[in-house]
Amino acid sequence: MTLKFHVLDQHGRARTGRIETPHGVVETPAFFPVGTQATVKTLTPDDLRAIGAQGILANTYHLFLRPGAELIQRLGGLHRFMAWPGTIMTDSGGYQAFSLGLALEHGVGKIAKMFPGDVEAPTRPSRKALARVTDDGVEFASHLDGSRQVLTPEISITVQQQLSADLILAFDECTSPLSDYAYTRDAMERTHRWAARCLDAWTSTNQGLYGIVQGGAYQDLREHSARVVGALPFFGLAIGGSLGRSKSDMHDVLDWTIPLLPEEKPRHLLGIGEPEDLFASVERGIDTFDCVAPTRLARHGSLYTADGRISIRKVVYREDMAPIDEACPCYTCRHFSRAYLRHLFVAEEILGYRLATIHNLHFILTLVARIRQSIADGSFAELKAEVLARYRAA
Repeated sequence: MTLKFHVLDQHGRARTGRIETPHGVVETPAFFPVGTQATVKTLTPDDLRAIGAQGILANTYHLFLRPGAELIQRLGGLHRFMAWPGTIMTDSGGYQAFSLGLALEHGVGKIAKMFPGDVEAPTRPSRKALARVTDDGVEFASHLDGSRQVLTPEISITVQQQLSADLILAFDECTSPLSDYAYTRDAMERTHRWAARCLDAWTSTNQGLYGIVQGGAYQDLREHSARVVGALPFFGLAIGGSLGRSKSDMHDVLDWTIPLLPEEKPRHLLGIGEPEDLFASVERGIDTFDCVAPTRLARHGSLYTADGRISIRKVVYREDMAPIDEACPCYTCRHFSRAYLRHLFVAEEILGYRLATIHNLHFILTLVARIRQSIADGSFAELKAEVLARYRAA
């Protein structure tokens, strides 16, 4: 099957569309839950379908190390291996070069929180890097056994083709928010060279390859990267790397980048998925997202509600017989109380993590579906105002 993308409705830069893949149609805007190791933690494929997931994102680096892409290929590919019938996107492993390298050295994530009065200080201590970037690729020590491993653009594409994902990402270098201009420029240029190598290695007509725009939070670099990567024959385009030191910086990066990308190609924003970020990104022209936040927060007892997040471990919920969110129709909210969820978390029962994950993903996926409908019927601005006014009130 030939992959296709169609824009359906557009209001300003916000738009709806359809990505046609060998494993189904993805209606956009869409959110892809993250299934790092061929599983969205605690959930089955049936659970994901029931809460409205159209696709998932799996992790090339982790599956490369365990159980190995060749094994998954022999067993029928990632869809069969994990019994997921829908669309699968795989990242390239480039983000792990950051998370095992500069992220450890600098103690930061994609968005550094640095300045009093604007954002918080970093909370993670600096550690010795486990990855080293060269012009050829990335050398790293396996987090599993310390063995020396190498990822190059060619290896990354080969692994993703062995996994048989529908949508795959070019190998890139993700810089730190604390990287200076010179290093960010060098990393961007290296990413552009790697993009060409990925295109040369890409042989599957059943997979859509996305190029990745880099350049950190520097306007001239982002604009240059958008022009270079946008002109290459990729199926889609992703925005990755450091998004600055605040959410405001992230918005600037999107404002600089998206107007320079081809209108006819789908746009993916890597690793972002909080409710306020969904609105801010969709209105700037993003089509798809992935993020670990809904599942990771769930496992820590942080649950989305229409009025903001709550921490279910708090003693105030000990005798609270209300559902997590009165308006939520998910399985968890239809059957269980806040008191019961709190009990499960305090007792460290696995069911608590599962029920919380069902709720958080249902919340995000339902919100994205409402955003999609609001673009189609012209009420996006009203929905954004309504949802964020109440969500921020918490």
